[in-house]
Amino acid sequence: MQSDLIDSFGVRIEFSHLPVSCLLLDKQYRILAANILAQEHLNVSEKRLLGQSLADYIAPKQDLIALLQQVSSAETISSDIFYTVAGHRPYSLYVSEQSDGAISVVMIAEGNRLEAEQQSRRHEMAEAVSRIALERAHEIKNPLAALRGATQLLQAQVSGDALDIVRHMLSDIDRIKERVDGFLQVGPRANVQMQAVNIHALIDSVIKNSDISIKVQRSFDPSIPEALFHDRRLRQAIENLWSNALEAGSDLVIWETRVEHNVNLLGHKGAVLSIKIISNGDEIPEHIRDKMFEPYVTGKARGSGLGLSIVQQVVQEHGGKVVAHTERMRTSFTLYLPLKAA
Repeated sequence: MQSDLIDSFGVRIEFSHLPVSCLLLDKQYRILAANILAQEHLNVSEKRLLGQSLADYIAPKQDLIALLQQVSSAETISSDIFYTVAGHRPYSLYVSEQSDGAISVVMIAEGNRLEAEQQSRRHEMAEAVSRIALERAHEIKNPLAALRGATQLLQAQVSGDALDIVRHMLSDIDRIKERVDGFLQVGPRANVQMQAVNIHALIDSVIKNSDISIKVQRSFDPSIPEALFHDRRLRQAIENLWSNALEAGSDLVIWETRVEHNVNLLGHKGAVLSIKIISNGDEIPEHIRDKMFEPYVTGKARGSGLGLSIVQQVVQEHGGKVVAHTERMRTSFTLYLPLKAA
């Protein structure tokens, strides 16, 4: 009976695979369905939840009932004052009425909500920088190309000290062009073309191309297949993380790859690839930790401040996310990417 009722809504299959914790309620606020994540957050199986009042699991009861009474098909309403009866874990609730009359309740853990807000701010920052970059690119790159062409013509007509000066001018022009190109890499890119990539071979090639003598440990999951990524862009992100570890004075770097099944990425259902780099160099300065992924934020005296912002942009292009942790003698960056077998 209960199963037939849920099927009649026509939402059970999609609902069960949502990447957020979600429940369906009837008009008396009794639980009709709970997806896997909701069961994990409430630490109760769906079989035990069915037919029970949501107020038995979420408090404060009066505020919960008041929120549910406001629900309508016109909008989604939310509040962040709630917590689980068992464990008192804080949650934000997002409530809306479905076309079939059921009430959907999305539960966002406080930590996840803060992470989502942070990711949203990062996207907004990247989009703003992208708009500025496109405007400045047209203003700078065209006259810069003309200046380089004229300088090359001049190079063919001079000698001696004058030739050294012209060569220095060309070097400076190329350096400016490199800076402009680096600025453009921060902006969002659409329709990134994916291809089969062996992630372990990619990491190894980045390490082998570096003239260094530090200890490198690899903890790779050999079961990870070739997967769909943008090879050049992902290589750039790996190179930036590797360079950061070296510039922090590390003498030990650990690379780890894993297949994760409990990491949720928006718009992706299935396994997630985690790529982690751990180093024992200088920790990230405390005053920039909250904004380290923003463009032109750096803790290095001669850093451009673009390295981590590019890492974040590459991860976003792939539909993933990046997480950083830093403490004395241990800093780690983890890339979470949708694992789509080639």
